[in-house]
Amino acid sequence: MFVEEPMEGEGPRVHPAWLPPEAFRSLGARRILLHGEGLLIDTVLDEVSRACARYGGLVWHSPSWNVDVDLVLALRGADELPNPAVEAARAAGEAALAELGDDGTLGDEGFVLARAGDVTVVLSDAPAGLLYGLFHVVRLCAAAFDPTRPAERHRPALRRRMLNHWDNVAAHPVMGQVERGYAGGSIFWQDGRSRGDLARVREYGRLLASCGVNAISVNNVNVAHTEALLLTERLGDVAEIADALRPYGIRVHLSVSFAAPVILGGLPTADPLDEKVRLWWAATTRRVYDRIPDFGGYLVKADSEGQPGPFTYGRDHADGANLLAEALAPHGGVVHWRAFVYNHHQDWRDRSTDRARAAYDHFAPLDGRFRTNVVVQVKFGPVDFQTREPVSPVLAAMPATRLAVELQVTQEYTGQQRHVCHLGPWWSEVLRFAPWGPGGRTIADVITGEAAAGGGLVAVANVGDDLFWTGHPLAQANLYTFGRLAWDPRRDPTEILDEWITLTFPPSATADAELVRRTLHEIMDDSWRTYERYTAPLGVGFMVNPGDHYGPGVDGYEYTRWGTYHFADRDGVGVDRSRASGTGFTGQYPPYWAQVYESPESCPDELLLFFHHVPYGHVLHSGSTVIQHIYDTHFAGVEEVTAMRRRWQRLNGMIDPSVYQRVAERLDEQVRCATEWRDQINTYFFRKSGVPDERGRDIY
Repeated sequence: MFVEEPMEGEGPRVHPAWLPPEAFRSLGARRILLHGEGLLIDTVLDEVSRACARYGGLVWHSPSWNVDVDLVLALRGADELPNPAVEAARAAGEAALAELGDDGTLGDEGFVLARAGDVTVVLSDAPAGLLYGLFHVVRLCAAAFDPTRPAERHRPALRRRMLNHWDNVAAHPVMGQVERGYAGGSIFWQDGRSRGDLARVREYGRLLASCGVNAISVNNVNVAHTEALLLTERLGDVAEIADALRPYGIRVHLSVSFAAPVILGGLPTADPLDEKVRLWWAATTRRVYDRIPDFGGYLVKADSEGQPGPFTYGRDHADGANLLAEALAPHGGVVHWRAFVYNHHQDWRDRSTDRARAAYDHFAPLDGRFRTNVVVQVKFGPVDFQTREPVSPVLAAMPATRLAVELQVTQEYTGQQRHVCHLGPWWSEVLRFAPWGPGGRTIADVITGEAAAGGGLVAVANVGDDLFWTGHPLAQANLYTFGRLAWDPRRDPTEILDEWITLTFPPSATADAELVRRTLHEIMDDSWRTYERYTAPLGVGFMVNPGDHYGPGVDGYEYTRWGTYHFADRDGVGVDRSRASGTGFTGQYPPYWAQVYESPESCPDELLLFFHHVPYGHVLHSGSTVIQHIYDTHFAGVEEVTAMRRRWQRLNGMIDPSVYQRVAERLDEQVRCATEWRDQINTYFFRKSGVPDERGRDIY
């Protein structure tokens, strides 16, 4: 793996993530013919040309010559070529597609890969399909040219695979240039203006396209005044970003303030039913599309944590979302309307108020009222990206609404890219969850929708202007994994991680490829659960320091207005969300899970304290008591992180020294922080409960 000076025209000096030049060796050593026209075809041509220039291959772009080739990349609708080998390859691709069945179409982004004699062929209906097909060939390396490889058809399960950037144009006095960002500053904005240098943005677009992401929003959902101006007088800054990302098929979206007609338009109201407000949004949106014809749409955080919204005018969220959807509809745009709406001025003494209930209470009654170009964007869990939460019941409650699941790639509550915490297994658990009971439809089915018309998958981005994009080189795997799961939410996350390892640490450039692969799997495969073991136990959540959310602060949020309580006392711990004696949150689920979650005896151990307040002596399904589980897991978590660090040390001298050193430094911090978590959590609960550790270990 290399961090190297770029070739002329290749862009900024930055870590190549999972697209190092060496990953293109197999492709770049071949003879390649590209057949088709268009902006994205030009991108494919640039990619293969650079690879061939580096590794000695040859490339031809149609109209072509009668040449011998190893790889054909062609649009199905392109003209025939006077090349028998190429036409035979195209015919083989068509035959393979017919044999694979279905309707014979690939859509705007799909492709088929097949073999015809000694030639590999990638066919697509549209240029984006060839771009994705090219990166698939890169992932396969030499296997793409295996004569025995069967034909494959690939189409994204989700039409919209989107990243939300929480980047501020003007640096926030507390949050900085990127809110909840752990990899430096924004790649788009700096000191109140556009960064200007778009080379890194183009490189970012390349990374995103290679893993399957096709949309991003470029500013924070908390829209301050400077950010609000991106919709109008500073729209040119957004257009420049869109121009840089367009060659990789990435559509730009914009976070907007619901109060924009007042803030920017000088109107006395932003009431969604006011005719002047409707006309303002229509005219403003038309100007956006005049400047950015392929603009994706708006992202809105409304009536949440101080952001303005329709509640100000006695309207509901369907009224608010439909206002913007109406303005976007003539241009093919969508509005992503976040369901993260709750009362953030709660009284911790009032146990009837429950933040977990809020999204369902606000949105489920509105099912069927949203326009078809509204996507209600729902956090995967009912609270706020905690390390362990149940899947949000909203995702099973709105069958007549397009729903997207929102994940958090940036590690706000999972170690902030200072800790190794591979999130793929967690996300896969969410996507495979069956809200109506085992064997039924899954969350992946919900967000896919009929004929792939669902809301898709969205995540808060984790990149910044750090040399390693994500601060921690191993956190790059989370970004890659999100894109691959968004393309196919049913993929095995372990297989995806293996893909990332092969690309990022190419065997041909690694001293001992098998040792590197094995070591990374040993460190990363279970790292989410390791993080869970040494932090907040059994689904209770939010035992973090207020403000920066890093490190243990057991009572940090316990008596605040945010509704993030664990209710630990001398007798027990946990939040009673049952129907029988608590907030009734369990009743928001379909009957199967409502019944499972209702009782401490049937509730899964890992979610027990999310749903129930139980004594410290309560016996888990594992056979351990709650208090002993807390002690055991926190000691085990530190031991596992210490083992991670020891395993990483095997790779010293085998990989790029700058990567080795950065990860080694982060692992030192992870061991320190995990030890702090262990000691503070165990001491807190020992002093609360008075129950000693049955193994006699040191608790302070």
